[in-house]
Order: sequence, then C-alpha cells, then structure tokens
Amino acid sequence: MLIYNVTLNVDESVHDQWLLWIKNHIPKVLATGHFTAAKLIKVLVDEEMGGVTYSVQYHAKSRTHLENYYENDAPILRQEGLKLFADKVLAFRTELEVLDEYSVTFN
Repeated sequence: MLIYNVTLNVDESVHDQWLLWIKNHIPKVLATGHFTAAKLIKVLVDEEMGGVTYSVQYHAKSRTHLENYYENDAPILRQEGLKLFADKVLAFRTELEVLDEYSVTFN
C-alpha cells in the first residue's frame, strides 16, 4: 500500500479557519476515487518557526491511482488552499510505502 502524506505547518492566525477547511477538503480528495482512507493527524512537537503542524495521510489504491490523482485532481484541489491561505500554510508532500502492518488484540 502507498500512503500519500501531506505535512502542513499552519500559522496560528489562520489555524481555526484552516482546520474547518481541511475537514471539508479531505472528503473532496477521497471523492476523487484514488484513495481508500485518510487520517488527519496533529504533530505533537513545538516548531521553532511557530505554527501548528499536521499530517494528512491518504491511503492510495495503487501507484496508478496516485499518478492519476497528481495529473487530474491535485492541481485543482491544491489551488483552493493556496487561494484561501497563501503563505500562512506551508506544505510538503511525501510518498510512503507500507511494507508490513502489525497489530495487537487485547482481550
């Protein structure tokens, strides 16, 4: 499985507005049909540069789906956030490959 990870540092001046926006944005990304699930995660570190950091992890159906997302959907979906928040939200993207998964069942 591939995970498309977007790490975002959000300026505190737009934090509340951005958090509402991202919670509506994630379902739009999922609606493209390229991903099976997503997680919104708050990063629990104090950034020297300030702001609040989040990770959004989208589980891609396949490499082909991820590439199709990049080509057909990502430019439009990214524009909305850039238009609303400009330089108040800094983002970088990484691709992660899940090699193994482990879990524990408690009785």
